[in-house]
Amino acid sequence: MTIRSHGLARQVLPSAALIVMATGLVSALLAPPDRLQGNLQKLMYVHVPAAWLAYAAFLVTLVGSVGWLWRRKQAYDRLAAAAAEVGVFFTGLTLVLGSIWGKPVWGVWWTWDARLVSTALLFFIYIGYLALRRAVPERTDRARRSAVFGILAIAMVPIVHFSVLWWRTLHQPPTVLRPGDPTIDHTMLLVLGINLLGFTLMGLWLLMRRIDMAVDEEALEDATVAQDRELAGAAIEPPHLKGASNSV
Repeated sequence: MTIRSHGLARQVLPSAALIVMATGLVSALLAPPDRLQGNLQKLMYVHVPAAWLAYAAFLVTLVGSVGWLWRRKQAYDRLAAAAAEVGVFFTGLTLVLGSIWGKPVWGVWWTWDARLVSTALLFFIYIGYLALRRAVPERTDRARRSAVFGILAIAMVPIVHFSVLWWRTLHQPPTVLRPGDPTIDHTMLLVLGINLLGFTLMGLWLLMRRIDMAVDEEALEDATVAQDRELAGAAIEPPHLKGASNSV
């Protein structure tokens, strides 16, 4: 039952993600414009979900890292690595969309704003995590080092999130994740919620596909190692005595 349900989820998830994302993007186009920024503000419906998905992916990397150190199961390492790749992609998308949004609002593509700088640091820290995984060939050693890195790196996520409260920044303070009633218009909040759900489903599907790829990569690696060992053993011949006859 579990295997069948898991397979069904893999079949339904991409379709559900596309339907919800399409609904969210159409709703974003039909949503009322912002009083100050006009239609430019509609970038929020992609920018904010991308940032949320980056946070969520790096939290999954933390879970996978702790799980590997606790249980020493390869599945946790695959989960951590796959989530980190998804997180890096959406962090990069967040930075690009932020620059596109910032140019007409602030007049520059980039400024040394606390939120921008901390998000860029988050991006490069997890690029370093992926580079570490590439640099360590031995599987167990790679998983151990990456797990420690993945646990330490998560400290950057709250720094990014609370940067608008801890330092003076061009970004506005939180309007949704705050105590009390959100200050954002409720119609905009509904559209944002649909896009958050759509991006979450898409991120989950990408995560599952990347884990599948990791399983295939490990199987190929094991097969290659086994083949190399067999060839190396076949190259060894028994010693022959001088003058010994080859015939029996």
